[in-house]
Amino acid sequence: MDWGLRNRLSRIIKPDTGHTVMLAVDHGYFLGPISKLEDPAKTIEPLLPYADAIMPTRGVLRTSINPHINTPIVLRVSGGNSIVGKNLADEGITTSIEDAIRLNVAAMALSIYVGTEYEHQTLLNLSKLVNEGEKYGIPVLAVTAVGKELAKRDARYLALCCRIAAELGAHFVKTYYCEGFEKVSGGCPVPLVIAGGPKLETELDALKMAYNAIQEGAVGVDMGRNIWQSEHPVAMIKAIRSIIHENATVKEAHKLFNSIKKSRKKAA
Repeated sequence: MDWGLRNRLSRIIKPDTGHTVMLAVDHGYFLGPISKLEDPAKTIEPLLPYADAIMPTRGVLRTSINPHINTPIVLRVSGGNSIVGKNLADEGITTSIEDAIRLNVAAMALSIYVGTEYEHQTLLNLSKLVNEGEKYGIPVLAVTAVGKELAKRDARYLALCCRIAAELGAHFVKTYYCEGFEKVSGGCPVPLVIAGGPKLETELDALKMAYNAIQEGAVGVDMGRNIWQSEHPVAMIKAIRSIIHENATVKEAHKLFNSIKKSRKKAA
């Protein structure tokens, strides 16, 4: 792995802990203005100090994120579908490597849809992106996405997806947490971060998921809705950080969440 590529990856996955808290804000590329992300700048700005990296599209990056920030950018570069389309898996590469370089990104992210009609297409997309990334020293995050027609999220399926992504050259992989996650992490030779997925019922549920994933081999999270759709997003991201970087237990993290929530309420 070339020096520049390793350097960019180390800005995302922090060398002192070997872990990362990524903030996913790319949902609008197929979901539109979903709840709490109608005004991206308003949602993102208070969370930036606590994110090790942020994952937007180039449109949100250019319009809604201050260029003076030092937070590494993991740029979403795939798309071409929507939640109302015929097939969510029908993605292509939407952003050129030249634009990613202009935007000074730390990594590029692309979805793969294993087991769908568009498996071959999205795996070739990944291979092409890795080729370009290696050429310019930019790491690639493969996202093991699940289309509407494929609801599998079990360990056997996710282990297959993650291993294929690593075999094709992805430098790190984003996947779902599942029962038996050790099988997924144990079969993937590159770092794994877990997706937050849809908003869970309580903040405690999200904290438990993050804790279990770290204990079972993930290096961090790339969490979106379970942070910024919380009624207390700053408290939530700080609680997640305590698990990821400070080895906090779920109980300790939840206590921190409640403490920050109360103090911010008083300040308001």
